Amino acid sequence: MKNKLLTIAALLSLSSFGFAQQKTGLHLIKTHPIHSDGGWDYLTVDQKNNRLYVSHGNQVNIINTTTGDSTGVIANTQGVHGIAIATPFAKGYTSNGRTGTCTVFNLNTAAVIGQVTVGQNPDATFFDDFSKKVIVFNGKSMDASIIDPRTDKVVATIALGGKPEAGVSDGKGKIYVNIEDTGEIVCFDATTFKVLSRYKLKGGEEPSGLAIDRATSRLFTVCANKVMIILDAKSGRQVATLPIGDNCDGVVFDPILKTAYSANGEGTITAVKAISAEKFVVQETIQTKNGARTIALDPVSHHLFLPTADFEKAISPNTRPKRVSGSFQVLELGK
Repeated sequence: MKNKLLTIAALLSLSSFGFAQQKTGLHLIKTHPIHSDGGWDYLTVDQKNNRLYVSHGNQVNIINTTTGDSTGVIANTQGVHGIAIATPFAKGYTSNGRTGTCTVFNLNTAAVIGQVTVGQNPDATFFDDFSKKVIVFNGKSMDASIIDPRTDKVVATIALGGKPEAGVSDGKGKIYVNIEDTGEIVCFDATTFKVLSRYKLKGGEEPSGLAIDRATSRLFTVCANKVMIILDAKSGRQVATLPIGDNCDGVVFDPILKTAYSANGEGTITAVKAISAEKFVVQETIQTKNGARTIALDPVSHHLFLPTADFEKAISPNTRPKRVSGSFQVLELGK
């Protein structure tokens, strides 16, 4: 019996090793040029309408994910960071960092509907499919604004005790958000708007991107010290810590492929495979381009989208390279 158990253990070990050696097959398949200047942050896929919304300086560019064509621009979104897609209401929301507002637009026509005043320096934002609310995380005022798309009014403001970055929903009434300056994840109730728990990240510094596997209640947070920490969303228990690339700012999880992808601004993606709810391995390091630090996933095609630009050669090792004018682009990776 003992020998049989040892054999089974050996086979499982080899199976896990095999998973780690298998490549994702992902590579650069298209580059979508956007010939304008300015920085960038988040981008969001509107799966229903086959559109990709890309934050870019003081505007949002719209790309058709099927054809790759540029189909429009949402202008005057000063210092835009994120875009939330509220599909049931046919509305989108941009978080405008410089004006402390969200621009509301029609998903069908891209026409601007109005403005919603939120907190100071709104950054990451998303639509929670459970509460049917738009969640906006405000970096400077260190809180979350909750917008009701029925009225486009802020119905609650939640103090978070630190600078929030990306957030996710478990689809069951709980919202999780990275707190960059305190190195923790805060969980709050999506209907009562009360903070429920705070998970201190051991070994993680300045968490930014956050993703979730709803089926197994696993959170994937990427940190500035080049690690991805995987936690049990229900208890905060740290399940695994894995190495990733430098200058990460975004992570997505593909629930079909059971793979998390960390976007590293150094010019790579770290693919982390979930073998089980307790075991995770670095599957592959995928080459992208320097500056591609945020990421969006099309859950149907399984394609990844990352914004970046071309850069001039740095004058010295301590100098940030200058962007080449008019070289902004979105990378599309697929098989």
